Amino acid sequence: MEGIKLKQIGVSFKGSGSYVPDQILTNQKISKKVDTSDEWIKSRTGISERRISSPGDNVTEMGYEAALTAIQMANWDIKTIDLIVLATSTPHDLFGSAPSIQSKLGACNAVAFDLTAACSGFLFGLVTASQFLRGGSFKRAIVIGADQLSSFVDWNDRRSCILFGDGAGALAIEATNEFDNFLGFDMRTDGGRGSFLNLPSKNNKDSIIDNIDFLSGGFSSIQMNGQEVYKFAVREVPIIIDELLKKTNYSSHEVDWLVLHQANQRILDSVGERLKIPGEKILSNLEKYGNTSAATIPLMMDEAIRNNRIKQNDIIATSGFGAGLSWGAALIKWG
Repeated sequence: MEGIKLKQIGVSFKGSGSYVPDQILTNQKISKKVDTSDEWIKSRTGISERRISSPGDNVTEMGYEAALTAIQMANWDIKTIDLIVLATSTPHDLFGSAPSIQSKLGACNAVAFDLTAACSGFLFGLVTASQFLRGGSFKRAIVIGADQLSSFVDWNDRRSCILFGDGAGALAIEATNEFDNFLGFDMRTDGGRGSFLNLPSKNNKDSIIDNIDFLSGGFSSIQMNGQEVYKFAVREVPIIIDELLKKTNYSSHEVDWLVLHQANQRILDSVGERLKIPGEKILSNLEKYGNTSAATIPLMMDEAIRNNRIKQNDIIATSGFGAGLSWGAALIKWG
C-alpha cells in the first residue's frame, strides 16, 4: 500500500516588536562615574549611549511590551498563541519570567518558559520555537529576548560598564504548510572557554545549624575578558555563517541583511569583511543601545522592519554569540 505523503511544515515570520526603557545613559554621563571619555568609548566599541531600566522596569515588563507589539503587527488573537519562549539571563523571577508575561498578555492557551543562553539566547530560542512549530505540536509562537544587564554590571569597572544596556525584542512566528522561511540554522557551545564571559554566583558560605553549611544565594557582577571574547567572535562567527550559507546553498551575495548580536561595532565590521558582505548590508543600532544581550537581534530587526529597511522576502543572515561560550547562526527569509 502506498504511504500517505504529508506536507512539510515550515515557519513564517509574522511580526516584530521591541521595548527599551526611557532612561538614557550617555558616554558623557558615564565619564563622570569612571575614568573614560565619549571619544574613547565610541572609537573602541561604537557605543554612544545605552538604556537603563528604572526601578519600575524589569524583564517581565519589557518582555511583555515587546511581545505585545509583535502580536499587534501579526494581527493575532492572543488566545491563539500556543508557545512563548523568553530568552533571558536576568529574569525578574529566577524560577522563570515567561509565565508572568503569558499571564499579563492574557495568552491563556500558551505554554511559556525561559531559556538561558546569554547573548546567544534569542537565536537559540528562535531555533527552539521553530522546532515545535515544524513538529506540528504548535501553530503560533512568540520568541522574546529581554535582558536587564544594568542590574549585574559593576559600575566602577570602566572596562565593562561602558558596554551594556537594557531592552527587549520579540518575533511572532507561525507554522505553515505552504513554504518554509526558516532556511537553516547551526548552534555551537564551548564550555572550556566559558570563563571568558560569565555572571558567577556568590560563594558566601553560611551555616543553618551546628555543622550544616550552605551557600547563600546571589550573584556577582559580570566578569569579562574582553580581548578573548573579541578574538572568539571575529574567528567563530564568520565560520559558522559561511558554513550555514554553504549548507543552504546560498552565497553571501544573496544575503540582503546581516543582523549580528550587537556587541561591538568592530566585531560587526570584521565579520562583514570576512564574509564579503558590504557595510551597507550590516544592520547596527549599537550606538543607541549598547549590548542588550538576548535583546539585541530582535531589537535590531524590529527597528529595521518598522523603518522599511527589511522588506518582505528579504534574506537575513543572523548570528548570536557570547557567554557559554555559545554561538549560532540562522538564515531566514522575512515574511
